Amino acid sequence: MAELNEHHRAEVLSYMRFAQSKRQLRLKSVASCFQDVREGRLLEDTYTAEEVAELLCGLQAVVLSELELELINSAHSNVLVLQQLFSQAQHWHLRLHTDISELENRHLLEQVAELEKSQEPGATAGGPAHSKPRLVPLSDGGSSTDLLHSQIGRLQEENDKLRARLRTLETQATAALDDKRRAELALQELRSQAPPPAPDTAHDVSHLEDTVANLKMEMEKTLGDHTASQKNLEENLTKTKHELLRVNEQLAMAEQELEKKFQETGAYRNMKDILTRKNEQIKDLRRKLSKYEPED
Repeated sequence: MAELNEHHRAEVLSYMRFAQSKRQLRLKSVASCFQDVREGRLLEDTYTAEEVAELLCGLQAVVLSELELELINSAHSNVLVLQQLFSQAQHWHLRLHTDISELENRHLLEQVAELEKSQEPGATAGGPAHSKPRLVPLSDGGSSTDLLHSQIGRLQEENDKLRARLRTLETQATAALDDKRRAELALQELRSQAPPPAPDTAHDVSHLEDTVANLKMEMEKTLGDHTASQKNLEENLTKTKHELLRVNEQLAMAEQELEKKFQETGAYRNMKDILTRKNEQIKDLRRKLSKYEPED
């Protein structure tokens, strides 16, 4: 786990807590099966071998059913986690690879066990309480949010740099235009005061005017390019903000769907069935006790 960053380590711990809660729930279901046999079937002092065998066979069938259901749910949960991770990687044109042989690496399994043990309540007595993050579905938008925030920050930073550069260029262009106007005024004054120029002098003046005109065209082209680049960056920033809003909406819908699916899981229905059976047993015991209570 040392090669994982802080965010991925938190995701691993979150999944371990989820798996641990499911495992504890299944163990409680198995314990409830034994409790039901003790309270509902063991009502006599002596049993025959056939009756004991029947009790054990029935208990074995129930326990095997619970264990099979837990193994199936665990395998399916792992497949869903892998599917979510691969879907995110595919969205960003990445290819992930898994090493199945590492799943039986005893050293790595012991490291995972130590990590899970360190997260159990009471393992870090006196230490700071760790807040349990809420489970969030891993969807395309789930990882895109952080990337969109990073992309928005980078675009804003580049936009600020381009604006500062544009202001500098505008200042330089304004100064160059002022210099050009002053040069044109000085040239007109010299032309008015000087005698008619010789052919060579007229050629030099024409060349100077062409140079000034070319310089003006290049500066105007540079200003136009920077203006178009700034407009393009602002459009990209607006599109990115709209994409971020859409992703947030998808995250909210995915969270609602996750809560709805949890109420439809087998663990939720099993707990509901167990509570229903317990309530029926309590009502039955109350009816039996009411027969022996003296009347007022």
